Amino acid sequence: MIYQDRTSGMSGATIAAISLVMKDHTLNNTPMRTTARSLLLTVSILAMACSSSRKGLFTEKSAHEQYASRITDAGLSTSELGIRWFSAAQKAISQPLSVAIPYRETGYFAAEKPAAAGLLFSARRGERIIIQIDMKPAGQFRLFAELLQPGKPGSAPSLLAAADSTTWKLEHVVEADGQFILRLQPELLKSGGYDLSISTGPTLAFPVPNNANPTIGSFWGDNRDGGKRSHEGIDIFGKFRTPVVAAADGIVTSTRENNLGGKVIFMRPDHASYSLYYAHLDAQLVQEGQRVYTGDTLGLMGNTGNARHTPTHLHFGIYTGNGAIDPMPFVLRQRTPAPPVYVDTTLLQQTARVNTTTPLYAAPSPKAIIVEKLPANSVIAILAGTASWYKVSLMDGREGFVEGKRVAVSSFRKQTVKAAVPLLDQPDTLAAVKTTIPAGSGIQLMGTNGAFYFVKHGEERGWVRL
Repeated sequence: MIYQDRTSGMSGATIAAISLVMKDHTLNNTPMRTTARSLLLTVSILAMACSSSRKGLFTEKSAHEQYASRITDAGLSTSELGIRWFSAAQKAISQPLSVAIPYRETGYFAAEKPAAAGLLFSARRGERIIIQIDMKPAGQFRLFAELLQPGKPGSAPSLLAAADSTTWKLEHVVEADGQFILRLQPELLKSGGYDLSISTGPTLAFPVPNNANPTIGSFWGDNRDGGKRSHEGIDIFGKFRTPVVAAADGIVTSTRENNLGGKVIFMRPDHASYSLYYAHLDAQLVQEGQRVYTGDTLGLMGNTGNARHTPTHLHFGIYTGNGAIDPMPFVLRQRTPAPPVYVDTTLLQQTARVNTTTPLYAAPSPKAIIVEKLPANSVIAILAGTASWYKVSLMDGREGFVEGKRVAVSSFRKQTVKAAVPLLDQPDTLAAVKTTIPAGSGIQLMGTNGAFYFVKHGEERGWVRL
């Protein structure tokens, strides 16, 4: 199921407004921070003309691609904002952060920092990927979301689904085990928060009714005949002659009896490239060629075939042209939900520090790869929160996860400068000077990056080299 916004993106008036403000910034060399504020006001006023959107079938271009084309057509792709926006979009795909689903994240995009989020996760054939995003404030900014599948090395990922709205749910049926990328990116110069959840669900109904209290007692790959073969399905146990039901709409393709499965039924779901297999039945209640619908009774559970000396159960399998596949992802109903976000989300987009030597992990797990061990008081930017972790960015642009308990936003020391010192906007001797801190002034040390300190002086924040 693919959703796409059918509006054309920014209106011509909005694009023109951005162009004018960018040209004014270039000609007059005004600070980008001032330009961003002016541009945000201009865009906010003009965007009312193109704020409506609706969902529809994905056709040629996603809403993100349409928006990117308009930026390029307006000549803004080579502006500072445009370059940063396109770079962020590419980074989200080329360097996504790994997460395990189910996954929940609360994040924030700041207007003055063109950014995008990229998350890499795995899903199995037969699962339904379910992505839910709630944006805050609703209706005040536009967020583009794209579900992609990585291609071969050197090739671009494939776009599977796309959406943009203020509150939406995106679903995609997984046709082969693999990895997927979710990219989130807001339009230029709009701030907003979001709550994201990524989960999976079954694509087939369970083949035994819930009121029969079925239990799965044997799984795919279990040893059979002393290890001579493996189990090619799952065994669902219940009372003798419990109804077994169609797991999808489709056609019964075969009803037969054999020594291994006893009384069996094959059915082919509509539009599927696989068949469902029901075995060890006590009775078959359908005929070959019969159309059935989800929940229709196909037969009654028993222990025929090689199951005559076992408790009553249904052997349920799925077969493709290449043989049997694990049916569990197709029918598993009870799935562990993602944990809530426990960390303080009021710190999102704040500049913070780690309060002790802290590992930067590639994923939100202590078992994940350690990207780097950050020295105590290293400066980080908080991008999002997930469970008891923060997703953070370093000053060099690298991203990862740190444990929430290792993050602080308070100063770690107060100090008086002995001589006047320039307050820089970046930890670089060639950076722009915001102001000069007079000799004898008190400063608060908020964090470090190499030889530079991130400090607070009055209401000003910036970098100094002491």
